[in-house]
Amino acid sequence: MKQDNCQPVLLAAGGRLLESRNGGLVAMSAELAALQSEVIEAEYPLGPVAADGRLLVLHADSEPALRQPAVALRDALAQARNESEYGWLSRAAQLATWHEQHRFCGRCGAALRHHVQDLAKTCEPCGLSQYPRISPCIIVLVVRGDECLLARAPHYAAGRFSTLAGFIEAGETAEAAVAREIQEEVGIEVEKVRYFKSQSWPFPHALMLGFFADYKAGELMPDGVEILEAHWFRRDNLPDLPPSFSISRQLIESYRRGDLG
Repeated sequence: MKQDNCQPVLLAAGGRLLESRNGGLVAMSAELAALQSEVIEAEYPLGPVAADGRLLVLHADSEPALRQPAVALRDALAQARNESEYGWLSRAAQLATWHEQHRFCGRCGAALRHHVQDLAKTCEPCGLSQYPRISPCIIVLVVRGDECLLARAPHYAAGRFSTLAGFIEAGETAEAAVAREIQEEVGIEVEKVRYFKSQSWPFPHALMLGFFADYKAGELMPDGVEILEAHWFRRDNLPDLPPSFSISRQLIESYRRGDLG
């Protein structure tokens, strides 16, 4: 992933981070100028995400920018050199989506303007402010003795299995969401839910809260909609797994090492 020596400056259009001519991120002033974008709607100083500077995301809605190919976000995240680089790329992608999907006030319908100080949009007629959307989710690895539970969803590549995950509902704690999602998706009960770590997940604006949980009771019964298969796997017989940068894979690797929180 190419990065300027100063602050990362990325270009977005249509809710997507754009790809440069060499296939990387558009991240240099010369490349921005070469796009000949006539309208730059906003630039956001997003606060420090690394010791060497601040991240800027320029949102361009001109036809030349909209015709540019989008960067392959999963590939870009997989190539991130460290957590700081992953963090600013994830943040940039989420802000591109937010800018595209939150142009009008949800209360009165007027066009939103960018807040003069905050990373927010404001409705001048009714005064409502909108901040970037973040959707909290749980992601959990269930352990039963020396085995872990992995499942396959319809959108996974053939043979790939991963941990269980789901959105936290209004008024629900993360721990309650763990128990509910596992019960709904595979029909078992869990206990001893314990926190692992979190990860920003820009598909499109999730915050993944990772947990371990111990099996308590019940037989595996995939719901057939969100989960097609679910099986218990041993450390020495794991299936095809999610990419290494994902929190799902980090949970599995922690289990593989015997570190279960």
